[in-house]
Amino acid sequence: MTPRRHPAEPHAGSLSQRLNWLRAGVLGANDGIVSVAGIVVGVAAATVERGPVLTAGVAGLAAGAVSMALGEYVSVSTQRDSERALLAKERAELDEQPGAELDELAAIYQTKGLSPTTARQVAVELTRHDAFAAHVDAELGIDPDELTNPWYAALSSALAFIVGALLPLVAVLLPGSDARIPVAVAAVLVALAVTGFLGARLGGAEPRRAMARVVAGGAIAMAVTFAIGSAVGAAVS
Repeated sequence: MTPRRHPAEPHAGSLSQRLNWLRAGVLGANDGIVSVAGIVVGVAAATVERGPVLTAGVAGLAAGAVSMALGEYVSVSTQRDSERALLAKERAELDEQPGAELDELAAIYQTKGLSPTTARQVAVELTRHDAFAAHVDAELGIDPDELTNPWYAALSSALAFIVGALLPLVAVLLPGSDARIPVAVAAVLVALAVTGFLGARLGGAEPRRAMARVVAGGAIAMAVTFAIGSAVGAAVS
């Protein structure tokens, strides 16, 4: 049996961060599937020509990928700026009032269940080894060497969206006009079930409920855009 890694062991934070990235990638792909599926199904309901469907699908893919990348970049940049500010504040406090910071560190370990004597000893030894690392870990839960890169986050989100968006776009373009919408809907629902399953497993949740939610949401989105596309197509024809 593979031993379970304790959260305090080295690289445990890295594993958690990788899982978070995987879960974010799955959710980004899910967004791409639903967004572009809604667009292409709606346009396909309004016209049997491939050109408008392709144009709308590619435009939706590009716009969604850029939007995801920008949103993720802004979000992660803000988080990174906040983390850097907290790290700078902690370093300044260690320089200006080391005694008070030592007392604070000991108090933190005491609240975790250590006796006052043991907590004090742990705080002293950790401070002697690396005071800054000890404080940011205990107080902030931040690893200064593993701050998230906003560019990496933006690129990952954009790629995940594109991967998801390509499926409904290809599924709606390959079949003939009569089978176009049924094939696209079937492919999208299967893909959503897969992303729902993966997202739930990565998050430690029960897969069936997550799969039901994302499949139902995607089905509703396509039904709404299909109805709108049909109505608009009938009105302009």
